[in-house]
Amino acid sequence: MRLKKKIKALLATTMFVFVAAPMTAQDIIAFQAPIDRKMKAVDTVTLRSITEREMTTNPSAKLYSEWSNKYAHRATELPDSFRIDLRKFCMPTTSRVITSNFGRRWGRMHKGLDIKVYIGDTIRAAFSGKVRIVRYEAKGYGNYVVIRHNNGLETIYGHMSKHLVNENQNVQAGDPIGLGGNTGRSTGSHLHFETRLCGVALNPALMFDFRNQDVTDDYYVFRRNSHDRESDMANRLRGKNAGKSEASYDRGTYAQTQPDNQEQQASRQTSFGGDVRYHKVATGETLYSIARKRGVSIERLCRLNHIGKNMRVKVGQILRYS
Repeated sequence: MRLKKKIKALLATTMFVFVAAPMTAQDIIAFQAPIDRKMKAVDTVTLRSITEREMTTNPSAKLYSEWSNKYAHRATELPDSFRIDLRKFCMPTTSRVITSNFGRRWGRMHKGLDIKVYIGDTIRAAFSGKVRIVRYEAKGYGNYVVIRHNNGLETIYGHMSKHLVNENQNVQAGDPIGLGGNTGRSTGSHLHFETRLCGVALNPALMFDFRNQDVTDDYYVFRRNSHDRESDMANRLRGKNAGKSEASYDRGTYAQTQPDNQEQQASRQTSFGGDVRYHKVATGETLYSIARKRGVSIERLCRLNHIGKNMRVKVGQILRYS
């Protein structure tokens, strides 16, 4: 009797397990469904939030509609103005020597700066971004790298002896991307460095001061209608031979503190050869101290720059004084 009871109890338990198992699974699925829907909705909101945040912190997404590894640069429509964030930068090289400026050279446009480096010197990414092209071009850049940055710029590094990155690789500002060299169309070891916006070359001297190993400001505002004029000014201040020009500005010849009369202005125009000269405002300087240093009157300084006598100048501001 006891054996029969035990067998019946075992059969009853087994039957209960087989019957209850599907019901439990059904209950779990039914219970999980609304949770899955909620999580999907959360994921969608999160994804949208991340996308919007990237669009805000990544201006390049607004400028470039595609990602292409085919062309080093392909000019598209430039905005009338665009603010470029220069913070969190790294100088591409520690060299302070510029051997060739941006602009007309040998009957053609030179669309970057040439910086003296030696074969094997480390070349670094100027800003964080993503490597778009790693290639060799025998009749041009030689071994070169193109990086698209979050701030909207693309930088090109040419004539390197070796690549240290791959296409589609994410890099941080300061990461090594190659070694200095003399490959491609080059007459000596150097770095050819370009800064481009929408595929159009901008003068790197507008943003990078290689002599002082620094950027020119936290932000650079590109304006299409004034780029060429600003580029010429940048070459005078930070390009090849700029150090010699600046030294000549500081000679005691210009320590004139009296207001200019017409004869003095004419004499000064002759001694300058009619060149337009500029001064970069340093810490602690005022219109008065700048006028005294450059040997011009405050009236002339204000007239040349279309400003008032009471205006407070800012560090890094460029003022014309002749």
